[in-house]
Amino acid sequence: MRGSETFQQDAQHHLAAGDVPAYMQQVGKSARAAASVLRRADTHVKNQALIAMASRVDAARSEILQANEQDMQRGRENGLDSALLDRLSLNDQRIDAMIEGLRQVATLPDPVGEIDGMRYRPSGIQVGKMRVPLGVIGIIYESRPNVTIEAASLCLKSGNACVLRGGSEASASNAALSRCLQAGLSDVGLPAGTVQVVATTDRAAVGEMIAMPAYIDVIIPRGGKSLIERISRDAKVPVIKHLDGVCHVYIDATADPAKALSIAVNAKTHRYGTCNTMETLLVDAAVADILLPELARAYAEHDVELRGCERTRALLPQALEASEEDWQAEYLAPILAIKVVDGVDEAIEHIERYGSHHTDAIVTQDYSLARRFMAEVDSSSVVVNASTRFADGFEYGLGAEIGISTDKLHARGPVGLEGLTTQKYIVLGDGQVRQ
Repeated sequence: MRGSETFQQDAQHHLAAGDVPAYMQQVGKSARAAASVLRRADTHVKNQALIAMASRVDAARSEILQANEQDMQRGRENGLDSALLDRLSLNDQRIDAMIEGLRQVATLPDPVGEIDGMRYRPSGIQVGKMRVPLGVIGIIYESRPNVTIEAASLCLKSGNACVLRGGSEASASNAALSRCLQAGLSDVGLPAGTVQVVATTDRAAVGEMIAMPAYIDVIIPRGGKSLIERISRDAKVPVIKHLDGVCHVYIDATADPAKALSIAVNAKTHRYGTCNTMETLLVDAAVADILLPELARAYAEHDVELRGCERTRALLPQALEASEEDWQAEYLAPILAIKVVDGVDEAIEHIERYGSHHTDAIVTQDYSLARRFMAEVDSSSVVVNASTRFADGFEYGLGAEIGISTDKLHARGPVGLEGLTTQKYIVLGDGQVRQ
């Protein structure tokens, strides 16, 4: 088999000729060849590559910052809003975080090769499962150059080759980071195809990338709803995704008032632009008249706009009337929908009807009710007496995450190293034949 470096040379030739489909085919071939090498790579080699990448990023600070300033200048000229410019921006502190992220992933346990469930069968054979890489992972993302480092590190540690397609607004930054990643791979003798950043901003590259099942095993989109909808609709490769983060907190009649206040305020105001931020608050009618005025005062301190049902507005006249659209809205802003409900049945029914199966929480002192909520709410994370903001790979002890999945196959919730692997059956015998 030809080396992935040769495939990459072919890819550059096709790119120079403007042949995007042929370029992407060569990128795919390079990734597939590298994945074969990575299956044989031990944990030490992968960790050394991550540490080498961190050193290369550190040494290239000025180059990375200069490239990022090109992206920032182009973004300002193209009218990118302040939120997108903030995601795009790099500085020494953010580069430090990239370096630390690479080094932290090197310290995480390697899931590849883990064997569990070994058991003897009546025939005398032993049957179990071994954890193995998925193969080649394609990741499509927008704005944030740090995703290039996060994605590369998690894919490498889990034994996967990856093809990364960042947003056009970050093209210069991603190119500079790509050179650091390639140099780190070369330092330890891993193939260049292990991590490839797509070197064209042509949107046709995305269309090719999501239609290459021969070379890419799974696609992970990280970006806005329109991007994820397009990829989910058109992909011929399995997709790990979530579309919305319409998260709820339900305050039960037995809830400790102090805990309820703290959780409901944190879940909304800790950060507004994240997928695990609460967008709808459900309050049991039995405690609404006590808790809602106190909650409203706390939200007012954070300039959160309230939109409520009829019973909410009777208690909070300052709240705007909530529409049907509000119950299914992912605001990603200081806006909160509030509904007064008659008990847990109505709360669960509301979550099932309007939620996005991302993260939903209950605040209660009733153990049986908590168990029922956990069993019946069909979300990737169900939380009892804590903020929805904990739905995060780092907070869950995964070390890092590549995204959060609301799918049921193959990964669900925060996707860390284990979520980037699968399992195969292994059978151990001692000469047995089937009778």
